[in-house]
Amino acid sequence: MSITIEMPKLSDTMTEGTLVRWVKKVGDNVAVGDVLAEVETDKATMEMEAFDEGTLSEVYVGEGQTVQVGQKLALLLGAGESKPVESKPSASKQSDAQKKPDTEKKSSPIKQSEPAPAPQPLKLANAESEGRVKASPLARKVAAELGVHLETLPGSGPGGRIVRDDVISAHQNRPQTVAETQKPAAPAAIPPVPVSQQDIQIALGGMRRTIAARLLEAKTTIPHFYLQAEVDAEPLVQLRQQLNSANEAAGLPKFTVNDFILKATAVAAAHVPKANASFSGDAIVQYASVHLACAVAIDDGLVTPVIRDAQSKSLSQISAEIKDLAAKARSKKLKPEQYQGGTLTVSNLGSYGVDQFFAIINPPQSLIVSVGAILKKPVVNAAGAIVPGQRIIFALSCDHRVVDGAIGAQFLAELKRLIETPALMLV
Repeated sequence: MSITIEMPKLSDTMTEGTLVRWVKKVGDNVAVGDVLAEVETDKATMEMEAFDEGTLSEVYVGEGQTVQVGQKLALLLGAGESKPVESKPSASKQSDAQKKPDTEKKSSPIKQSEPAPAPQPLKLANAESEGRVKASPLARKVAAELGVHLETLPGSGPGGRIVRDDVISAHQNRPQTVAETQKPAAPAAIPPVPVSQQDIQIALGGMRRTIAARLLEAKTTIPHFYLQAEVDAEPLVQLRQQLNSANEAAGLPKFTVNDFILKATAVAAAHVPKANASFSGDAIVQYASVHLACAVAIDDGLVTPVIRDAQSKSLSQISAEIKDLAAKARSKKLKPEQYQGGTLTVSNLGSYGVDQFFAIINPPQSLIVSVGAILKKPVVNAAGAIVPGQRIIFALSCDHRVVDGAIGAQFLAELKRLIETPALMLV
């Protein structure tokens, strides 16, 4: 039997997809598991596999076209099956169909009643024969400015003519409704910025539309509050130098500062499990494992690949995994299970020279860690002397429905302890 292939939902936030390339062509045989096409979702470019076998008979969507989830993409025919042909009504049936309305019209015994005439407006005492209200030109001008309806006013001028004083008196004596007294003043319209020929309009892709929708939802529906702390980064910098010297001699990959931050965040979340949670309408879900998401910038926007069970992985494992995930993110090869289901997120802009910032929570998570650059600055040591030091600012954005101030402070204190004593992360 013929099978219609539809645009699949390849991620939890996907509402539409772009068909990047057809791998199979019309007339090709298709087996279960074969890759039919490549589809760009709001997160990555993914392979669309076949769940049935047959011959690709027809393609309804061209390469580069964006369609909604569930929309028809192609038609797959079974072995020996031909494309179904839509039956057309015969000439006699068409003739009967055309005659039927006329026959029904002539044979209908029910006489349709004529529509009732529209009600005529009442004539006002101060209306002239041609329907115009008798009012002076000045009265009309003032009435337009004050929003007074002349048709409702009696005139005090000659022959019942409405004059300026009638309009002003009616405006001053008009009772105001509650809605009118409480109605705020309308904001002034903001004129659009004129677009010149040198300006560039960039159409929104699926990823950018999803980012816009989700972050607007997060900022308008999640009650954010913020915490920050300045942390001594010098112990971490020294340990990283020691480990990288050893790794370089052994031909192993080097650690980045972000590797240590990810490891510290995972351990801190395990030590303060109330921070590793989300709001679920009528309950708070506290997760047993730390599925740590890390924001990665790509050309089209931002993705957050996830390190599963990060609390139980070593520094080397986290370092290798995030490098692999980041590479797949930039080439749009992430699978849904590699970017869905994070329980909290780290966003690090230190490599861009940003001192500090507060990121927007990534729903349904309740906490995101924002990390700035390591800054060299004079600091006061334990002995009260001013010495050169290295500092880094960690900031938290918290969902107050789940993470109270005390919980956020405990998590931030634990994170600070691990960064300032980084050897604890190696135990």
